Amino acid sequence: MIALSLAEIADITGGRPHDIPDPSVRITGPVVIDSRQVEPGSLFAAFAGEQVDGHDYAERAVAAGAAAVLAARPVGVPAVVVPDVEKALGALARAVVERLGTDVVALTGSAGKTSTKDLIAQVLQTHAPTVWTPGSLNNEIGLPLTALKATEDTRHLVLEMGARGIGHIDYLTGLTPPRIGLVLNVGTAHIGEFGGREQIAQAKGELVEALPAEADGGIAVLNADDPLVRPMSARTKARTVLFGEAEDAEVRATDVRMTPAGRPSFTLHTPTGCGEVNLRLYGEHHVSNALAAAAVAHVLGMSVEEIATALSGAGTLSRWRMEVTERADGVTIVNDAYNANPESMRAALRALAAMGGTARANGGRTWAVLGPMAELGDESLAEHDAVGRLAVRLNVSKLVAVGGREASWLQLGAYNEGSWGEESVLVSDAQAAVDLLRSELRPGDVVLVKASRSIGLERVALALLEREGEVAGR
Repeated sequence: MIALSLAEIADITGGRPHDIPDPSVRITGPVVIDSRQVEPGSLFAAFAGEQVDGHDYAERAVAAGAAAVLAARPVGVPAVVVPDVEKALGALARAVVERLGTDVVALTGSAGKTSTKDLIAQVLQTHAPTVWTPGSLNNEIGLPLTALKATEDTRHLVLEMGARGIGHIDYLTGLTPPRIGLVLNVGTAHIGEFGGREQIAQAKGELVEALPAEADGGIAVLNADDPLVRPMSARTKARTVLFGEAEDAEVRATDVRMTPAGRPSFTLHTPTGCGEVNLRLYGEHHVSNALAAAAVAHVLGMSVEEIATALSGAGTLSRWRMEVTERADGVTIVNDAYNANPESMRAALRALAAMGGTARANGGRTWAVLGPMAELGDESLAEHDAVGRLAVRLNVSKLVAVGGREASWLQLGAYNEGSWGEESVLVSDAQAAVDLLRSELRPGDVVLVKASRSIGLERVALALLEREGEVAGR
């Protein structure tokens, strides 16, 4: 973060200094919400959660080197006391972003946000100093924490914005007003909370409504291939740039092809020329993500040669998203268990099917270890059934459905599509899936593990890789 005095922070947040001998003391370290992450000169923001109250750790944070605490009440150590810590953190983020004048790139969508954000960050980082959202910290707390990592050298600030209802993205754009807004897609993620795809589109479109006018540099980057995203051009005063495989997209892909290992390649077209992209990521769905990243890089002034080279070198930054690891015995584990919705589930299954050619050539099989998709409301039964059927249509060798009612719908869908033998099985929990796989896997097999985050199915992938200790850090 840029250095700010405690007096400045109190002024920005509307707070009152408590137990601060010298208000001119500056915050020179990061803003953190976990006392274990404190560095010398940090500002520790104390949040009162359902199980843990950060105010109880204020003294520990200062002892570890924090210069002060942002708190809702006096804590006996140097603190700026504010009425609402979350709102104060947001106000601080907005003030810092406005002072820096950095280009803010915000993105949203029902699926692929984090993977696309990681691609954008890696491409822009080759162009100029870039700060981006770590993992999926895309809410009212994670977004300002990311923005506060920016310094005087930061040229690009890439922020992922999530939403679970109307007004959420509008609030986030108020914290860190973007100049460039990217909408990836409108799908069925959280449809049970939103109430329908039209409501999801309404919420996602709040991003482009928040952009400055074209005359002031505002740019809306929209998916030309999504019938609910393309019309968002009418909801913004910003310039619109389309990406996709549609012929009228300014940034588009042709000659899309897959390697035997399941990695996509394509020819990238931009208004300034074309170049060849050979992605290191797995799955054809990453073509759209890469085009979105290319469109952002294009409007920020990168050449097509620079963009194609950076995309071809980009990897996976966020864990448990199509993480592909080959064991010493030749079994490949694809850990995509961070989250799941119908769109991402279908994309992951198609990626598994694409990897199946290599698996079969090596005498192996493809395994889909799938758990429930959450927050689908009335669509849940139909969507789980459809995923089970798709696994059969894609000739996935083995489907292992993990869990209760929703998992049974996955297995039933596969059964009704023609999986009558041992091609599909329902198991009760993650440990049962691990036991089954350990007894049946053989060299050359490829195992996809995917479910909604709340299910914790990453335990299966980590157990098969003998890395169970990583779960504790989630």
